[in-house]
Amino acid sequence: MNNELPKQFMLLNNFPVIFHSIKAFLQYDSEIEFVIVLGKEDSSKWKELCAEFKFTFDHQLVEGGSVRYESVKNGLSIIDGEGIVGIHDAVRPLISTKLISKLYSTAENKGNAVPFVPLNDSIRLLEGNENKAVERSKYVKIQTPQCFDTKQLKSAYEQHYNESITDDASLVEALGIEINLVEGEPENIKITYPEDLTFAEALISSH
Repeated sequence: MNNELPKQFMLLNNFPVIFHSIKAFLQYDSEIEFVIVLGKEDSSKWKELCAEFKFTFDHQLVEGGSVRYESVKNGLSIIDGEGIVGIHDAVRPLISTKLISKLYSTAENKGNAVPFVPLNDSIRLLEGNENKAVERSKYVKIQTPQCFDTKQLKSAYEQHYNESITDDASLVEALGIEINLVEGEPENIKITYPEDLTFAEALISSH
C-alpha cells in the first residue's frame, strides 16, 4: 500500500477500514462477541482510533503472532464454551449482513461454512518452467468470514503449523472434516492495493 499505516487503519469513506468490517457484524447481531487480534505495535493506534471516531463496542483485544496461524490460535484461546466462531479479515470492509447471516446459519446446521466466488479470468497452472491451461470452473476464490463450530476449530488448531496451510478451512480439512462452501459476494473484496480503496469507495457510494 506504500503507507506506514496498516491497511486496516486506513480511511475508507472517512472511517477506518476495520470499523466498516465490525459494523457489519454488529448489524447482524448487536450482542455478538468480538475478539480483535492485532500486532503488539498496533494496539495503541487501535485505541487512538476508537477514541477519535467515538467507536465503542464490547470487545477483547488479543496480541497476534508472526503468522495468521498464531494470530487465530491466540484469539481462540480466550473463547470459552460452545458456539459458532467466525474469522474475518479486517481488510474486507464490504461484507454484508446477508452473507454473514447465511454463513453463521450454515455453520450452525453443518459445522462450518466458507464463502467462495467463482473465477472470471482464465487461469494457467505453473509447474517449474512449464505451464498449462486448466479448467477454471473447477476452481474458486475463497473469502472470509470462515465460520466453524468452536470445538471443531479448536481441534484443528491443536495441529502443528504448516506453511502450506493458508487459511482456517485448510486446517479443519486436514482433520478429515468436509468443508461446506457457501456462495460469497463479489463486493466482499480484500483491501490489498491502493486501487482497492478507490474501488471500495465507489462501491459504498453506489449503495
